[in-house]
Amino acid sequence: MAPNVILINCDDLGYGDIGCYGSTLNRTPVLDAMAAEGVRFTDFYAASPVCSPSRAAMLTGSYPTRVGFGGKAAGNLGGVLFPGWSVGLNPSEITMARLLSEAGYATKLVGKWHCGDQPEFLPTSHGFDEYYGIPYSNDMGRQVEAEAVHGMSPDEIEPLLRKMGCEEPWIRPPLPLLVDGEVLEAQPDQASLTGRYLEQAVRFIRANRDQPFFLYLAHMYVHLPIYVQERFRQASNNGDYGAAVECIDWVTGVILAELKSLGLDDNTVVIFTSDNGALALDSGGSGSNAPLRGSKGNTWDGGQRVPCIVRWPGRVPAGQVCGAVTAGIDLYPTIVRLAGADVPTDRVIDGRDMALHLGLEPTGSADAAEPSTERSFFFVRNANIEAVRVGRWKLHLIKDGADVTMLFDLADDIGETTDVAAENPATVERLTAEIDAGRADLGDERLGIPASDRVRPIGKIDNPVPLTDFDPNHPYFMAEYDLADRG
Repeated sequence: MAPNVILINCDDLGYGDIGCYGSTLNRTPVLDAMAAEGVRFTDFYAASPVCSPSRAAMLTGSYPTRVGFGGKAAGNLGGVLFPGWSVGLNPSEITMARLLSEAGYATKLVGKWHCGDQPEFLPTSHGFDEYYGIPYSNDMGRQVEAEAVHGMSPDEIEPLLRKMGCEEPWIRPPLPLLVDGEVLEAQPDQASLTGRYLEQAVRFIRANRDQPFFLYLAHMYVHLPIYVQERFRQASNNGDYGAAVECIDWVTGVILAELKSLGLDDNTVVIFTSDNGALALDSGGSGSNAPLRGSKGNTWDGGQRVPCIVRWPGRVPAGQVCGAVTAGIDLYPTIVRLAGADVPTDRVIDGRDMALHLGLEPTGSADAAEPSTERSFFFVRNANIEAVRVGRWKLHLIKDGADVTMLFDLADDIGETTDVAAENPATVERLTAEIDAGRADLGDERLGIPASDRVRPIGKIDNPVPLTDFDPNHPYFMAEYDLADRG
């Protein structure tokens, strides 16, 4: 029987935020045990340092710009999509959910989508039988930032967005909680939302215990603003942030216990990861990317190297630690082939099958049979390749919009502290050639390099409509979220 698959994706969880990756502040006994029972990846990268491009890439097995996320086509705000925009994941894309659904799997997404909020772009248009969650980030509703973002009023924001090349509207409608494509509730109680997500997950697992299922649980935590149940806050040694991390751990424990109770444990692959690194402290973050440099939004390793744990009792050997360069885009071919389905051959898929890294027999695919330590992984921000990693080396050619040449030996310098470009000119030349080849394929807006015909367009519609409208007379749970008054 094909294995069940549960993919748990956190929001802004940093590399150093859980115990088995070095945290001494946050208690994560379930995740630590999960790592001991499976594989913990030390060099696993999200495909982008921000959420929408990272999620689109993971679902399609392709670099963000391969599917049109980033740059002018995607709104020009780093590829992050906002409410009521006309763009989203193209309906012609073949997501892992679609392939698993066609292979006979029941499929459900619980939580954050963030690949477009119009009907053509929602999860139920991309292979998910069911959807329950918020279609974008939890800070995009009616809250204090809706009236003033970084000290600017909405009237001041619009001209700035136009100057940046963003032609999409800037609105903050009431946060919608969706069931499939319908708004169930606006401005839901965020403190109770993770518990509601867990209930949906458990119901789905129980309802599909007798057939293969794919559950994608996309947590709201630990994206700001953070609202948590009081019991987690009181137990936390790290404020609301630590409470949210420990709530994630609790949810994972409930799911694993449910699998055991139903006799599904040995036939279920559980994958745990994050969409990008933790937000920087000077931007209001409380997480940790230690010992990495950088944070969410940039292409230092702290922006993209994230936790990844895979557990499959009886199949994936316990206690493994894998240092191979792997990425969120690799989950696509890995999951699809574990399910017995075929990866599409009519389009470029950038991900590589991780079967051998999991201690599994290769599926017969060339990338699984011979995993290369010299795999090139591109760090894409906006619609530009800023850096590349090949083996132990990482070369940066763009930083903060400027040309640079910085080389780091990540095997000896995980924190990217010492530039060794001058001492290694041959390595710089070799990795520069890799970036040049990547730019010729994926394009580079900053340098005016057009993308090849191997790049696919983002989805776009005319006349988008926001999912909700603000009504000051409606009895919302909270008319505005505001953490300022909390003691």
